[in-house]
Amino acid sequence: MPQSVDRALDVLDAVAASDGPVPAKALARQLGCGLSTVYDLLGTLTARGHLVRGSGGYTLGYRVPSLHSAFQRQMRMDERVHELLARVRRAAGADTYFSTYRDGDIAVLAGAAASHPATGGFSVGRDTDGHATAHGKVLLAALPRAARLRYLSDSGMRAITPRTITSPERLDLELRQVRRSGVAVEVEECAPGVACIAVPVPGAGGGPAQAVSAALPLADFHRRRDQVTEVMRHVAAEAGKLADSGTLLVGKPTIERPGTV
Repeated sequence: MPQSVDRALDVLDAVAASDGPVPAKALARQLGCGLSTVYDLLGTLTARGHLVRGSGGYTLGYRVPSLHSAFQRQMRMDERVHELLARVRRAAGADTYFSTYRDGDIAVLAGAAASHPATGGFSVGRDTDGHATAHGKVLLAALPRAARLRYLSDSGMRAITPRTITSPERLDLELRQVRRSGVAVEVEECAPGVACIAVPVPGAGGGPAQAVSAALPLADFHRRRDQVTEVMRHVAAEAGKLADSGTLLVGKPTIERPGTV
């Protein structure tokens, strides 16, 4: 990738990761670039609508929502998916997410947060820590062994908290249980004080594996685990109906023969 393109994307990522406006000088320090270079990149990104300059610095621009809409259109994400997640958020009293595995990556495609910031800090986008998330475990459990090991090798299985599983062998034992029970749980593996519950979307329209999940504070998890699990099973069934109708087909069907699990 040409260095200028790489740096421009670094600038965009840095602004997106910030909770507020980012001054050009702060971006230069953070990225290790010269200030004049950063100003050139900011000028281009601002002119194209990817960033907006305000009194306190730079924030994401008005072009970004249209890119996200285009992404969802290409993923064939129907608005009913968002309505379903919002309904479950109200019923379960927890942040809810829809995720998928596609082309070697795990990604959260949609979410409905009951709190701000979202419980556990999840957001729409690529998830490189699938070994530590409930939705990641559901999706990894559905993969052929070779594809699962490739993902884990690429991700590195970093230790996010002291409870994060970092051994492929130990994770494999847990994934067997996920396949048997049809539900995945993680407790403080991805974020302290947070637990997540995930279940697979049945059928998934003949396409890649999909999952729905809920993240909630640890105290709520211990008190309402069974209730939230049943709610998630229900929403997974509803999402499966959308998949069967072709509404929720994410990408092309995976043409990969299952191997030993």
